[in-house]
Amino acid sequence: MTNRGRIAVIGVGNEFRRDDGVGWAVLARLRERPLPPGTDLATCDGDPGRLIGLWEGARLAVVVDAAHTHPGDPGRVHRLELDAGLLDRPPTTSSHGLGLGEAVELARVLGLLPQRLVVYAVEGADSALGTGLSPAVAHAVEPLVAAVEAEIAGSPS
Repeated sequence: MTNRGRIAVIGVGNEFRRDDGVGWAVLARLRERPLPPGTDLATCDGDPGRLIGLWEGARLAVVVDAAHTHPGDPGRVHRLELDAGLLDRPPTTSSHGLGLGEAVELARVLGLLPQRLVVYAVEGADSALGTGLSPAVAHAVEPLVAAVEAEIAGSPS
């Protein structure tokens, strides 16, 4: 998938770790909606190699992931727009062992970043085993879906 007109939307996380499934929940809602041709939806466990493979060659990649912050504000959404420049460490970290920051830095070094990368990191409240999002994170899903749709609609062809 190296079509330069392609848009990749990636939900990162684990739907069986409560709020860590927010990216998957957003993707599930997007799958119910009409999206422009050339928009690829994918879920990922956060493995840097898989993330890079999913966004490689895209003109726009939008990633939705849970984040741990201390102190936290569950349901708060952080939007980061990244390009081929150096990545500053965000004040949040991924809920995965190797985070999104490592995937971005590796992709930058290898020349595999998409033309534009937008990350939505959602502060979680509960990453225990189980399904279902906490109320604060669940409340953020529909606004996130709308934000991702706006990113897609506003992306030049």
